[in-house]
Amino acid sequence: MGGNVSRTIRHATPNGNGSSRPHSCKCKGPNIGEQKMPARLEMLLDMPPVSRDVQVKHAWNSEDRSLNIFVKEDDKLTFHRHPVAQSTDCIRSKVGYERGLHVMELNWSTKQRGTNAVVGVATAEAPLHSVGYQSLIGNNEHSWGWDLTRNKIYHDSKNQTGETYPRGLSPEETFVVPDKLLVVLDMDEGTLSFIVDGQYLGVAHRGLRGHKLFIIVSAVWGHCEITLKYINGLDPEPLPLMDLCRRVIRQHVTKTRIEQGYLDKLNLPKSIKDYLQYKDRRAIT
Repeated sequence: MGGNVSRTIRHATPNGNGSSRPHSCKCKGPNIGEQKMPARLEMLLDMPPVSRDVQVKHAWNSEDRSLNIFVKEDDKLTFHRHPVAQSTDCIRSKVGYERGLHVMELNWSTKQRGTNAVVGVATAEAPLHSVGYQSLIGNNEHSWGWDLTRNKIYHDSKNQTGETYPRGLSPEETFVVPDKLLVVLDMDEGTLSFIVDGQYLGVAHRGLRGHKLFIIVSAVWGHCEITLKYINGLDPEPLPLMDLCRRVIRQHVTKTRIEQGYLDKLNLPKSIKDYLQYKDRRAIT
C-alpha cells in the first residue's frame, strides 16, 4: 500500500469560504504512504460493502446537528449546510461505536471546505456549533479531529498543540486531501486512522477505548454537502478459519483478476466460486 503521494503547497483566504484550490507545485515525500496497513483492516476492505439500508442506519443523525445543517430528504447519507456567515457547524452520526473495527467513506469536495474543514470522532458531549470560524472538532476533551486544510490533528487543543498529519510533511508543505477519504475507527485498539487514494496514512489518534464515539465533521462553507457512507465493520472476536483461508486465496489470485472474471475460467464448483467472491455472505447485512 506504499508509494509516493503528491504534496502540494496551498493558500487560503482568511474567511470561511476561502479558496482551498491547490497550486501546481508538487514534490514527492518518502515518509508518506509507507505506513503498513493492519491485516484486519486489509481483510475488512477486501469484503463487499454493506447494503444501502445498513449505510442509512450508520449515516448522519438529523436529530444531532447544528441548526444550520439539515440531512437531505432525497439522500439520507448527505447533509447540506446553510450559508450562515461567521458560524462553525457540526453533525454527528446516528451510531456511536464502543467496540469493533469500522470503516466509513467520507465524500467532501475540496471546493467546499474553506478555511476550517475537520473530520473526526466525538462523544455525545462535544459541542455542535460555535460563533466564528474555527476547528471545532478537537478543541476540547470530547473530540478528536483531523483539520483537512491545515494537515493537523487536534485533541483538547485549548491545552495541547496540534500535530502534523500525515506525518513526514515539512512545515512548508500541504498534503491535499482529495474529495473522498476513508475514516478508520478501531475501538478495540482505540485508534482513529485515515486512508487516502488507497494509502493507509497511519494512526492519527490513540487512547479512544472506553468511549462511545460518533463520526463527526465541522464545516464553515455555505451550501457545502458532505456524504457519509458506512463501508463495513468487524467484531472484535477472532475471524473464522474460513474467512482467513478465503483472504489468503484472494491475495494470491488478486482482487482485480477476480473482478475480471478469472474464477469463471477455473474448473471449480459453483459453491467454491461463490465462497471466494463473498456471495455466500452478501445476504448477511
